[in-house]
Amino acid sequence: MSYAIIDLEVTQALPRYLSAAGNVGIAFIFRYKGRPIGFFMKPLPSRTVLSQEELESLLSRAIGPKLLQEKIREELVPPQSEAPFPTLTVAICTKDRPENLALCLESLLKIQVTQCSPHFEVLVVDNAPSDEQTRNLVTNFPHVSYVQEPMAGLNFARNRAIKEASGEILAYLDDDVTVDSQWLNGLSEAWLENPDAAAFTGLVLPYELTTKAQILFEERGGFRRGFEKIHYGQILPGNPLYPCGAGIFGAGCNMAFRREVLLELGGFDEALDTGTPLPGGGDLDIFYRIIRAGHVLVYEPRYLVFHKHRRLLAKLLRQYWSWGLGFMAFVSKTYQRDSTQRSKLRRLVSWWFKDQVHQLGKSLIGHHPLPPRMMLAELWGGVVGLMGEYTRSQRRVERIRRQFI
Repeated sequence: MSYAIIDLEVTQALPRYLSAAGNVGIAFIFRYKGRPIGFFMKPLPSRTVLSQEELESLLSRAIGPKLLQEKIREELVPPQSEAPFPTLTVAICTKDRPENLALCLESLLKIQVTQCSPHFEVLVVDNAPSDEQTRNLVTNFPHVSYVQEPMAGLNFARNRAIKEASGEILAYLDDDVTVDSQWLNGLSEAWLENPDAAAFTGLVLPYELTTKAQILFEERGGFRRGFEKIHYGQILPGNPLYPCGAGIFGAGCNMAFRREVLLELGGFDEALDTGTPLPGGGDLDIFYRIIRAGHVLVYEPRYLVFHKHRRLLAKLLRQYWSWGLGFMAFVSKTYQRDSTQRSKLRRLVSWWFKDQVHQLGKSLIGHHPLPPRMMLAELWGGVVGLMGEYTRSQRRVERIRRQFI
């Protein structure tokens, strides 16, 4: 089963569409003059024909108000004045996935060739590799730097990138993403519009929807955070738990920071995002700490990547478990370290468990895209995370560090 992903530029004449044999649905990425403005999924039997008129009607229902908003913005908002963009390092932290890494690098280097400014360096951080495949792959990309981080754990690799990077801005990409042609333009635009920002996150859309697991994940919302620019400061009206619910800020597979701010904060917490035992929480923690340190974080939808979601249901099940685990490990750490936010954190934990139980109930009666076992996995991950996982992870990480002294 698969969904076709169709990238539509709405300023051009819409085509007639025929769904291919074997497809069970369609997903549209809508753009206005290259800028992503909407995403829409729809079940559709194979060999179904959508006429131009039917596509226009679908487009109107899906993104009509957003399209009007973009046209008004174009009329009222003056073009950004050109200003020097800071030097940029793009870091890809990877472990034993050369096929994914190759696609990511190819998409990045395509931008380097087609866009002369701003230029950027690319750094691959090979995290505790089991063989030489990644090193050998990088040798085929002459403009890519390579460094090995022997201590296993994503945040060890992210911190190695901070040490090795020369750019004033440090952008992180996961090895299972490819960048959109507008990715660099989006980051540049976010920088020009928000010179006070210390961190940037962007839109994440699916690279493919070819399996049931990928479709389920995207039906629940995937990594999407919407198509509106958001400037996150010290308060967020209407959100009494802000900034403790750090998942609103974006996804760790596509994020960038002022390198000097990362250094001021002491880098990433190496007891989070440690790999198999605790594969999460590191992005939530750094987003939260950025805000709590008095900085601004900006979400920019034009800063777009495509993520290769997990293809197998067993892998998706583990992902939801790890989301619950990582989130509650982050909450536990924050409760220990930031006493002024404890009241909010207690309310956040209460809200999260109530929401998870509510979603589980909807799943049990068939009113939720995820099956009950997925919901139970995330719920159980949260329970384990809350019951001392961060402290256990600190002990594991200390043992790893002692091995490399």
